[in-house]
Amino acid sequence: MSYNKIQISHGNGGKETQQLLQRLFFSRLPLELKRVKGGVGIDYPDDGAVLQNNLVVATDSHTVNPYFFPGGDIGYLAVSGTLNDVIMMGAKPIAMLDSIVVSEGFPIDDLEKITGSMIELLKKYNIPLVGGDFKVIEETAMKNSIIINTVGLGVVETGSPIVDAIKPGDKIIVTGPVGVHGAVIAAMQYNISTNLKSDVRPLFELLEVFNKFKGYVHAARDPTRGGLAATLNEWAQLTGNVIVIEEAKVPVLEDVKAITEVTGLDPLNLASEGVGVLAVDSNVEDDVLETLKSLGFEPASIGYVVEPKSEKGIVVAKTAVGGAKILEMPTGDIVPRIC
Repeated sequence: MSYNKIQISHGNGGKETQQLLQRLFFSRLPLELKRVKGGVGIDYPDDGAVLQNNLVVATDSHTVNPYFFPGGDIGYLAVSGTLNDVIMMGAKPIAMLDSIVVSEGFPIDDLEKITGSMIELLKKYNIPLVGGDFKVIEETAMKNSIIINTVGLGVVETGSPIVDAIKPGDKIIVTGPVGVHGAVIAAMQYNISTNLKSDVRPLFELLEVFNKFKGYVHAARDPTRGGLAATLNEWAQLTGNVIVIEEAKVPVLEDVKAITEVTGLDPLNLASEGVGVLAVDSNVEDDVLETLKSLGFEPASIGYVVEPKSEKGIVVAKTAVGGAKILEMPTGDIVPRIC
């Protein structure tokens, strides 16, 4: 579908986001301006970019409605999300910057709570906040809203960064139930009563897994906007390989299923903010699962990677009744202003 104006769907991390970024940036920059020499940038989109000396940088803008939600708030979300983007590259976070934009008339008490959540996490994990910016926009342009941009810096202390490149034979592992954060926000936007809380949190424990299995983790991502479906499709498209998953093996909480049944949403398209998706060498699959369990995760092996026989770069989902379907890149509104 062709658009001449920005739609909500352009910001939801799915097909429309990909197409817009391709039009605005990817197709217009020469290769040498998509990365630094010897690094990785938007020439090979991942959670972050790799600069010289194994320095990793990641940035994200956060907008969520409502900005307070069960299990967290936009401040907690912003810090967690950017720390996780750095961690998923196999890097230890060392510093952060932020930029906050609020509308005129925004409650200062709310802003104090939100920045308090940010500071709480920075203190907990000893991450210096080394710079930032603050702006106010007219109420007529953005009513009672807040947008937080964060930049995270990290260093890969041993070995090489994890640059997502799945290989045939790899096993696909999720570290816990998917779609929880997205389901919570959807429930609030649709006025659905639930006891569910967002899974938002930094995933520092995964650094132990990445260091222990250095070289055997071929891809790692936190499936935020667009959920598990977007992550797997991006991996398949980047390499041309085919990913096969078994829907029955994907862990989904009953509360999430209840919300998606009412709303018609697909849990595989919903954001997770405290879950990692890994592609690991099949030789270490069992050891990775056991290590994740020992660290308090509830992991599940949900699929594998194969070489394409005909169509390249697709995700195939085997259904519980024995059939199979193409798991498409998410499209449409999904859940607006989710993270």
